[in-house]
Amino acid sequence: MPPKSKAAAAAAAEPVAVEDLFSALHRHIESGEYPQAVKVADQVLAAAPGDEDAVRCKVVAHIKSDATDKALAAIRAAERLPIDLSYYKAYCYYRQNKLQEALEILNGQEETTDVLQLESQIYYRLARMNDCLNSYEKLQKFKIDSMDLKINTMAALVAAGRASEVHAAMKAQKVDLTTRALRDARSFELAYNSACALIENKKYSEAKEQLDLAKRIGKEELMVEDYAEDEIEYELAPVSAQLAYVQQLQGQTQEAMETYVNMINKKSGDPSSLAVATTNLVSLKGTKDAADGLRKLDRLVEKSAAPNQLQLIETLEFKLSPRQKEALYSARVLLLLHANKIDQAQELVSGLLGMFRDRIFPVLLQAAVHVREKKVPKAEEVLSRYAEKHPDNSKGVLLALAQIAANANHFQIAADSLSKISDIQHMPATVATLVALKERISDSNGAASVLDSAIQWWKNAMTEDNKLDVFMWEAASFKLNHGRDEEACQLYEELVKSCGSTEALAGLVATSARTDLEKAEQYEKKLKPLPGLKGINVESLEKTSGARHVDQAMKVDVPEEVKKQKAKKRKRKRKPKYPKNFDPANPGPPPDPERWLPKRERSSYRPKRKDKRAQVRGAQGSVSKDKHDVSATSSKPSQSTTSAKPEPPKANNKSRNKKSRR
Repeated sequence: MPPKSKAAAAAAAEPVAVEDLFSALHRHIESGEYPQAVKVADQVLAAAPGDEDAVRCKVVAHIKSDATDKALAAIRAAERLPIDLSYYKAYCYYRQNKLQEALEILNGQEETTDVLQLESQIYYRLARMNDCLNSYEKLQKFKIDSMDLKINTMAALVAAGRASEVHAAMKAQKVDLTTRALRDARSFELAYNSACALIENKKYSEAKEQLDLAKRIGKEELMVEDYAEDEIEYELAPVSAQLAYVQQLQGQTQEAMETYVNMINKKSGDPSSLAVATTNLVSLKGTKDAADGLRKLDRLVEKSAAPNQLQLIETLEFKLSPRQKEALYSARVLLLLHANKIDQAQELVSGLLGMFRDRIFPVLLQAAVHVREKKVPKAEEVLSRYAEKHPDNSKGVLLALAQIAANANHFQIAADSLSKISDIQHMPATVATLVALKERISDSNGAASVLDSAIQWWKNAMTEDNKLDVFMWEAASFKLNHGRDEEACQLYEELVKSCGSTEALAGLVATSARTDLEKAEQYEKKLKPLPGLKGINVESLEKTSGARHVDQAMKVDVPEEVKKQKAKKRKRKRKPKYPKNFDPANPGPPPDPERWLPKRERSSYRPKRKDKRAQVRGAQGSVSKDKHDVSATSSKPSQSTTSAKPEPPKANNKSRNKKSRR
């Protein structure tokens, strides 16, 4: 190897100034050249060991390069230095989806804007939406006028099930969510999140309008950035999937299905959008093609050796919301049940019970599996146990229990389950169901108390759509049919006072006639007389044997002019048309009236007699004796017949009778 020149050796020995290295480091970071920035940071640390700025730049460059493992290694290497890198460590754990570890690190940090923003993102991924919203409220105290903060706050409210609060929250932050204002704001994310809030509030037409606006704004922004058509379709896949979902909710199933199929076949979307489209497509198809639906859903689930360990593929595990995961797993379990793969459904449900502890949907799926196995008591036990353990979050479970019990004719269990849901006791459907169930178990007193409670609730309710009259009518009819005449009379009396209808007055007269005849006669005088009944003598009418037919009883005098007009309008009789060469004077014999009937249906038809001579008598499968003898002889080898003598024929019964008579 030739020796180096003196100039080269001097240049290598001469150290580079730290200021120049920092200038190069800044230049690389500004240009987005993060691997080169890491090398320069190492040079700075070699020249100035333990430099805080160099260490931070190195860690940030690793994070920007998506090398979180190297960033954590750099943080661990700097632990002996008096530098606080806990925020960067928490951020690396957040990027690696180690959310609980990241949250534990942030708990001891000062609540700066960076810490609160990272904390809110961690809470969002953990589905702790109320904690996430608390972090956003703390951020607002810093008076940060950021559109991202407003967009994220709206997303957290929708995910927390508080979509009804979105309008007030955005109004407090001076954000106008009308379509015209969103069009002027040119914010794709704001329009999309606003549409999601409208969907949760069941305002589907307005949501569709804002989703169309979001798609138009997003397309224009991406076209400005020179995106290709397929790239634009990929970026706007969440909007397309949400538009198809709105069409599905509006009953436009064919249009929604076409969008889902197009997205899945072209793979024109991010993994989370394709997963949502697949789940919705499976729910639309239902049980039409369970095998195809299972194949589509199996692509989204990670294959695991342990059956009870469930996990979605890596790209979906932390991108789908808990609600979307529930829908995906529920669709898979139901398809397995419809495909009669009950063992696989049981394994999947047992895994879901471990993954989603204290959640409703795996308990409902477990009950569905038991019902499919025809183990209804076990399903009722599972649901009852959950309802007792979680009384504040058991509405869906109690409704499912009532349905399962009613289908199994366990009417007492069904009625008890519905009675435990306090916030729906006054609704017409609930009251009607409870009354029907109480009648099935012969508990008319319980049914009457249900109606009385509903009437009392509506009397105290201050709502525009008041159902008090409806319940009073039904209660009066029910009590009248069950022999509670006095209570029915009181209800009819209240109806007369409240609405004053003729039907209520007639019901009051008919009911009070059973209990208080004087009151019935008093109210009967308030009924308006029917027209045309003034000249009828009721006493003579009661003595008659019965009423004649209406057409004969009512004879109306028709004026002569009307009779003449009707006579003029009568059609004149025309001569009948006869066949060719037919003489009506000599018509000949009349045609057979049965000529158009099939032969078998005519009166002259006589079926052909069967030949009974060859008929075999005896048990089924037996052979006649003569035939047996013939077949037996024919099967023997031929012999000499000289010594054979034919036997005389046996006389039949008739000949015997004749001989005996002789």
